Amino acid sequence: MKIILLKSHEKLGNPGDILNVKPGFARNYLFPQKIAQLATESNIKSLKSWVEQQEKHEAKNRANIELLSKYLNKLVLKFELESSDDDKLFGSVTSQMISKEIENQGYSVDKKEIILEDSIKELGSHKVKISLGEDLSATNKVKVNAESE
Repeated sequence: MKIILLKSHEKLGNPGDILNVKPGFARNYLFPQKIAQLATESNIKSLKSWVEQQEKHEAKNRANIELLSKYLNKLVLKFELESSDDDKLFGSVTSQMISKEIENQGYSVDKKEIILEDSIKELGSHKVKISLGEDLSATNKVKVNAESE
């Protein structure tokens, strides 16, 4: 039986794939779980138009991600935190703090996309890598200054 996958399935494939499966598997598992639908001519035509729409949407997102990457490479984030006399911070700069500061600048980056190699626990300038997916990343400059009393 020919089917079209609607959702990603680890053993079968990705959405939009057209496969041959056993009829019982399709009727008893794939169709009730809405993982797949029958591959009729009309469903295949609608699948092709859906794939075209997804490609256009992905191209727009790709352009936005590239613009975001360029912006983040230029962005310098500044933090003022309490520190000791030997330039050590009481605490550290976290990915959550960096994410909020980027959000304050008008862009959204999830804290999980921020890659901190080592914790930022000292005053000074630090570089932080941000993974934007699709082989794109940005490098942010983070300046940590002592809190003025």
